[in-house]
Amino acid sequence: MSAPQPTPDRRWQWSNVLWTQLAWFAAVLGAAHGVPAWGTLPALAVLLWHLRRAPRPRSEAVLMLLAAGLGTFADTLVLHQGVLAFASGQWSAALPPPWMSALWAVFATSLNVTLRWLHGRPLLAAALGAVAGPLAFLSGARLGAAQLLEPGVAMALLSLQWALVLPVLALCARRLDGVAAPAPSAGTTRTP
Repeated sequence: MSAPQPTPDRRWQWSNVLWTQLAWFAAVLGAAHGVPAWGTLPALAVLLWHLRRAPRPRSEAVLMLLAAGLGTFADTLVLHQGVLAFASGQWSAALPPPWMSALWAVFATSLNVTLRWLHGRPLLAAALGAVAGPLAFLSGARLGAAQLLEPGVAMALLSLQWALVLPVLALCARRLDGVAAPAPSAGTTRTP
């Protein structure tokens, strides 16, 4: 049985909360004001900061790409239901804007830092996702980044989306954990 892995220190956790929230606001407000590319730059800065900080950045980069891909796919499914529209930044009406994909990648930076307590708790992850995901989207819509064309249906679909996606991402984060200190290899002895 391997020893439990230490969690990131409080400073990293608080920094993660601060930087992910700033990236979210920048992307949402950038899209709401018609400058989605400028709003996406802070998201890219957060991703680079996280990769520079992570002990195993390659694992975290894979997790970010996976989250961006899965999130974009899930957003595309909801978008195709005709229940929401984005204010700006879409290259194609059939796909969510790149700033949304960037926010999924930014969200991935939390999975092994501030949301690591979801590891191994898929039902809790589903419940949290079903509530928090749609509320974040609703907040972005209220700031002008998107419009809920059919609010009740949109919120229900977003709730289902997040209830399915967050447990999958938490499982992937646990397997691709580039944040926790690596476990000592077998045969390695520690000296006091």
